[in-house]
Amino acid sequence: MSIELGHAGSIRRIAINVGAGFVPGMNAVVMGAAMAAGKMGWEMIGIRDGFDGLLHPERFPDGGLVPLSPQLVENLDPAGGGILGQSVRVDPFHVRTLNEDQMVEELDLSDELLKRLQAERIDALVSVVGGRGLSIFHKLHQKGLNTVCIPRSIENDIAATAVSFGFNSALSFTIEMLDRARQAARSARKIAVVEVLGEQAGWLALQAGIAVCADAVLIPEIPCDLKMLAARLKEKMSPRRPYGLVVVAEGAKIVESPQARAANPAVDALKATLSPLATGEASDHVIRRSGQAAETVATGLQLLLAEETYPLVLGSWTRGGAPTAVDRQLGMAYGVGAIRAVKAGKYGTMIAFVPPDIHFVPLAEAINKVRTVTADSVFIQIARSLGINLGREL
Repeated sequence: MSIELGHAGSIRRIAINVGAGFVPGMNAVVMGAAMAAGKMGWEMIGIRDGFDGLLHPERFPDGGLVPLSPQLVENLDPAGGGILGQSVRVDPFHVRTLNEDQMVEELDLSDELLKRLQAERIDALVSVVGGRGLSIFHKLHQKGLNTVCIPRSIENDIAATAVSFGFNSALSFTIEMLDRARQAARSARKIAVVEVLGEQAGWLALQAGIAVCADAVLIPEIPCDLKMLAARLKEKMSPRRPYGLVVVAEGAKIVESPQARAANPAVDALKATLSPLATGEASDHVIRRSGQAAETVATGLQLLLAEETYPLVLGSWTRGGAPTAVDRQLGMAYGVGAIRAVKAGKYGTMIAFVPPDIHFVPLAEAINKVRTVTADSVFIQIARSLGINLGREL
């Protein structure tokens, strides 16, 4: 089923929504898009909580749609919490609901969503989403939705753009917390092993680790040999410097020493999910992966070095707080860029920041890919020049 909405020359009403996951400064994106649309003489509407405001308007006392009038936009705090909120899931192809037997099932409400957008006279939709959201909106565009996407990612792992919205704020907070961890490690004379976000890409760990001149940075792209890492840390530690700082991305791949494997025997993850009596790593991390990398590295280093270590996990704390000046500017620019794309009829695209320009990248080129740290990255070269160990010799 395909429902054609407005065309570039007949745009009158635009909607904007936000995908799952909090990112500081989302109001800046909304402000940029709404102000640019106002200059075009277009009406701007916000959809609450992803698509819930359209599919389930009865859940909202004031309605599921928010008219983004010039007066409202002018009074928005760009550093405040998102005015539109976000849904836990933003996938209209798999909407969870209760059937007559009170069992959870998933329904495809994509056609219903397109009908409601048409009923609300929405000519185009701007969406602020992460990597998975881009795939969803690519499918919606194929069904007739005039959509433009703005990439947001704490981990900066979205392909086809150099800087995703939200990354700079996460980077600044991570650097601040690593500075504190270093101070604590120095005072306690221990090795701090700090886990940061980065399941598939190590940008956050690598750039933050460079900023604080960590002793080691472990990222998903470079498997870590714990035995070699321990040897390098031992060389750097002395009575005058009896501490260390190791930054670990949550998706770092660790080659454990035989001693560490003996201390933490692997348990099949599938068996653990099926058995209420499962023990060890699998029972603790099958659902909750956060902290696994830090614990693995800290335990392995303590066994190999006979030095006291302590694991710390920043996790989702990184997503909180106020946006940096960079993200406030970038958010406004991304919002304006999305309206420019709508004006040009560049639907089915993602706004990509390629300094100093903003490009319109087809969603087909941005989905199912991850922007990872390559071996020849300038940040890898900087880390090596600073003497930061990356888990193995390159």
